[in-house]
Amino acid sequence: MATPSTSRLPLDPSTNLPSINSFGELSNFLRSSVADEDSRQVSEGMSQLAVHVEAIIASLRLDRRRIIVAPMLVDLLTVLRGHRNMVVNLGLPWRGLYEYAGYLQALNNFRVLIGQWLLDGGPRSTELLLTAEDFELVAWRTLGEGMLLIDMYEQWTSGPHESVSGLGALEEPQLERAIQWWKKLRL
Repeated sequence: MATPSTSRLPLDPSTNLPSINSFGELSNFLRSSVADEDSRQVSEGMSQLAVHVEAIIASLRLDRRRIIVAPMLVDLLTVLRGHRNMVVNLGLPWRGLYEYAGYLQALNNFRVLIGQWLLDGGPRSTELLLTAEDFELVAWRTLGEGMLLIDMYEQWTSGPHESVSGLGALEEPQLERAIQWWKKLRL
């Protein structure tokens, strides 16, 4: 018997797993999935990034001329910087999540790569060396990190907040051995 899906993402009928196949679908999903104001802001920022990314990928597939794509990359860089600023200013509940550092690193890497892509080939080159596939790969990685952060934050805010210690779950003899071991380490 199949278990009901708890995913808010559309399911791929062939795998029965959550699936998003385009940045447009990602943008729509992000606009519809918010738990609180912070989640809404992060989702909206990611949605703006997704819209720019999709336009750049479409443009790169048609024409890689610097005069066409470079302004779009600069616009994305501006949106990315603003989104990163917002992420840096999130509260402690966000910053306490392991995924926060991963997303911040992904945003920083994306920003650096955009700068490198703009400089590749020098100012006299008429065509960017960047391919749609390379750009798309980095964009999916970056936005995937953001989706993971939002998901973990929403799980954390909807779940119990009690701190569970491994020591509290130990049986009495195990607890005593753990305490003795700790005392030996401190000597």
